[in-house]
Amino acid sequence: MSGAMSRTTTTPMGRVAALGRAELTLFVRSKAMIVAAVFIPLVLPFSVRSVVEDMDLEENGLSVGMVLLPGAVGFSLLFAVYSSLVSVFVGRREELVLKRLRTGEVRDVEILTGAALPAVTVGLVQSLVLAVGCTALLDLPAPKALHLAVIGLLLGLVMCAALAAVTSAFTRTVENAQVTALPLVMVSMIGSGIAVPLELLPDRVASILELLPLSPVITLVRGGWTGDLSAYEALGAVMTALAWTALGVFAVRRWFRWEPRH
Repeated sequence: MSGAMSRTTTTPMGRVAALGRAELTLFVRSKAMIVAAVFIPLVLPFSVRSVVEDMDLEENGLSVGMVLLPGAVGFSLLFAVYSSLVSVFVGRREELVLKRLRTGEVRDVEILTGAALPAVTVGLVQSLVLAVGCTALLDLPAPKALHLAVIGLLLGLVMCAALAAVTSAFTRTVENAQVTALPLVMVSMIGSGIAVPLELLPDRVASILELLPLSPVITLVRGGWTGDLSAYEALGAVMTALAWTALGVFAVRRWFRWEPRH
């Protein structure tokens, strides 16, 4: 991977782009990575449609589309970005790629950004495709507050990349990556409104689950389509997402491992 870095690539953007291209080459060579990051997030939203259709959505001002669309974005963030990046960070660390890169002019933040770039790009493109597909197939209206959905998606991409780097610090091997990533994936799927909207839960339970990492992202994406979020609710969701992102960045600086675990 470090061999792809050109000696003439001296700007931060150039170095990150070179690392991203090298990581993309490794990404497309891994069939398991492509399946986990590309196909699973595309299939999962529609596989739970029958379950969503049995929920009492109309009483809470929701529709099947308003549940599946944010859920599809959530699945993409969890699998295309978070889970896949845990494997990427662990794999590059155990292969001594990260250690070798640190001996050059590339800064730590550039190494991590370059390594995360392909997965984040896949997550972004996939979320946009899913949003357009869900809107068309499920007869959803155009988003009433698109800026909220965009903010939520961008915050989710950065947050999931940071949390993946944190998780990798506690993961010994690539084989263990799916195990260590599972807790956040399961908690988010169940409690962040991805599969079951928080509006269907008791207020006390929902107020606690709103504090989970992906909950504000789902809230902002759904609010972007419904337009029902007040300024106070939108600000609260943004601040919660920023808090988790800042916590993830702090944890990366404190615990991220650059050399193989023994």
